[in-house]
Amino acid sequence: MTTKRAAIFDVDGTLVDTNHLHIVSWWEAFRQAGHHIPSRDIHRALGLAGGDLLDHLLGEDRDHDGDDQLVAAHHTLYAAYFERLPALEGVGDLLRGLAGRGWQIVLATSAGGAELSALRRAIDADDVILGAASADDVSAGKPAPDPVREARKLADVPSGQAVFVGDTVWDMKAATSDGVTPVAVLSGGVPRAELEEAGARAVYRDAADLLKHLDSSVFAERE
Repeated sequence: MTTKRAAIFDVDGTLVDTNHLHIVSWWEAFRQAGHHIPSRDIHRALGLAGGDLLDHLLGEDRDHDGDDQLVAAHHTLYAAYFERLPALEGVGDLLRGLAGRGWQIVLATSAGGAELSALRRAIDADDVILGAASADDVSAGKPAPDPVREARKLADVPSGQAVFVGDTVWDMKAATSDGVTPVAVLSGGVPRAELEEAGARAVYRDAADLLKHLDSSVFAERE
């Protein structure tokens, strides 16, 4: 009997080239609300769910009354890009290549609803994607293990039979917390050293680079 294995992927910055779009959208949403947050700080907070991102950037002891409006402003600004989100190079080939080797493909993302639908259209690989654990499915986002654990449940695999690929320190911490092997890509703009410090078992330039080295990767070790 073949052992089931799950290849779990973050989406923003890992499969779709959206981090810069999120930075601009959050920067403008903060500006409209009277907050002046440097774009470099927003970049480091990407990957956190909306409420957690606000806590990280504005402090947990702030007045929370404007939070919903801030999150809504970011969503409205970012939604302007939904029909032209660009998948990163090699993404479709990587997902189909892993599926062809017996891996179940699952997404784990803080995106949900119409945003997740737009991202999946950009990826254009629904023929091999088993499902997605989104912000709509968990009570806590990354770096909590909940999104990764929910993705594993969709694939019905134990943590030892799953690999998680992401582009942020939050991704690496979430995978580590769930006992899943963390693999990082640099396509989200986070430095290699930070990803390795957060637990990345291996680091690749992007999805295309991971595909190129698939036979020597942690995926090959588990086949």
